Amino acid sequence: MNDRTLIERVLDPGALSVRFQAVYELGENGTKRHYLEGLIRGPLGTSVETPDILFAYARKKNREAELDRACIAAVLKAARGLPEDVRLGVNVHASTLAMDPEFLTFLSDAASETGTAVDRLVVEIVEHAPPWDVSAFREALDALRHIGAAIALDDVGLGHSNFMMILECRPNYMKIDRYFVHGASNDFYRQVVLSCVAQLARPFSARVVAEGVETEADLEAVRAAGIDLVQGHLFSHARPADEIEIPHKDQRS
Repeated sequence: MNDRTLIERVLDPGALSVRFQAVYELGENGTKRHYLEGLIRGPLGTSVETPDILFAYARKKNREAELDRACIAAVLKAARGLPEDVRLGVNVHASTLAMDPEFLTFLSDAASETGTAVDRLVVEIVEHAPPWDVSAFREALDALRHIGAAIALDDVGLGHSNFMMILECRPNYMKIDRYFVHGASNDFYRQVVLSCVAQLARPFSARVVAEGVETEADLEAVRAAGIDLVQGHLFSHARPADEIEIPHKDQRS
């Protein structure tokens, strides 16, 4: 199978599968789902089935923007059976926002076709690259805010998800990478980083999501840092839409 055939298979409608994983809000009376993030899997049986390999392959072929569109279309289609009041996280590369002038139109049309209100969307900016066209990137973010979408900055603390990106994005959510969460219960310096990100978020009126929470001990470290949004296997695994339950008061699953 040549490369062109593989990328075309990836971009073919229905080739991608979707799993949803919840971001939970911690409260005095338990936990509840705050929003559901749509996670993509490549075509079964191919070398790009896992998301990391899938997106690296698309980047190598300079097809990231096309893949972003295909992923968002797949997530919105898969979410059609979910209750209308459930917020949805969709991932998009920063380069797509900066270099695809028709992305906002595409997103609005895709939302309309699936009956998804755009103000349900949390646009998670992933796989950040150096600033290609900062002005266009800012304009895209402003346009997303104008239609009511929230902005999340993914993997805060790693790679290009740094102070510059925080300033440029002014996100509603800062998702701190699992690297800083895993083992935080017995690592003073990880605890310091968690607390620093929580403090940094406040002047931006942003909320912090701790990714990769897998143990009760790390959960307590996250709580102690003042973070009340969490995502990870301690609470739920990624599941197809038809396996998602949305009760009023949620329990860990």
